[in-house]
Amino acid sequence: MNIISWNVNGIRAVEKKGFIDWVQNSNADIICLQETKASPEQLTQELLNINGYTSYFESAEKKGYSGVAIYTKHKPLAIENMNMKEFDDEGRFISATFEDFTLINAYFPNSQDKGKRLGYKLDFLEGMLKYANNLVSQGKNVVICGDYNIAHEEIDLARPKQNNESPGFLPEERAWMTKFLENGYVDTFRHFYPKEIKYSWWSYRARARENNVGWRIDYHCVNKDFISKVRSAEILNDVVGSDHCPVSIKLNI
Repeated sequence: MNIISWNVNGIRAVEKKGFIDWVQNSNADIICLQETKASPEQLTQELLNINGYTSYFESAEKKGYSGVAIYTKHKPLAIENMNMKEFDDEGRFISATFEDFTLINAYFPNSQDKGKRLGYKLDFLEGMLKYANNLVSQGKNVVICGDYNIAHEEIDLARPKQNNESPGFLPEERAWMTKFLENGYVDTFRHFYPKEIKYSWWSYRARARENNVGWRIDYHCVNKDFISKVRSAEILNDVVGSDHCPVSIKLNI
């Protein structure tokens, strides 16, 4: 099973850049999108009903903001939001339950300049951990994918020294990521590539992508008992159309 996650920075924008063709050529069983910036009623039928896939959307109340979606070839047993109004109102979370695991697709908040939304983000992080721990405590496996908006270690961004006070690399965010992994979750890319430098997001400014001045902030994480089912984890940085690139995992199920 091939699962791809991508912050598209506007699904209507990437539709104009060949998104539907990319989906159909991706060989993905499931595609998780973040920052869709649209409600289903704003989308074309071609985008809602890509051949071979069923789509599910969680959209923000604020138009043109946030939002997540899942395209899947496999019908889920259940679709849920986070059941926390302050996060569901911003369309930040959707989960799909399958026979072998629950897939969580999330667009983690940006803590913003000077930590303006750090409190909101930390509340979201704790809500996410609680949600995942509850599933694992019931003997279920989880895959948590999406834009975490956190570069965990210095290896995960091009210029760590210059970004000690930047959103996404704040001590509180990095500490939560450490806590999350210590709670029994595995960063799948680092599992396979402990020392590889590769990024999934680049600023639109200063030709950052061309110069590969980026951050790795998009992840697939799984509970430790499920890592044996993960065959590979990749960053698909040859795919363009957004300031992020897709990330993928393949499961042996």
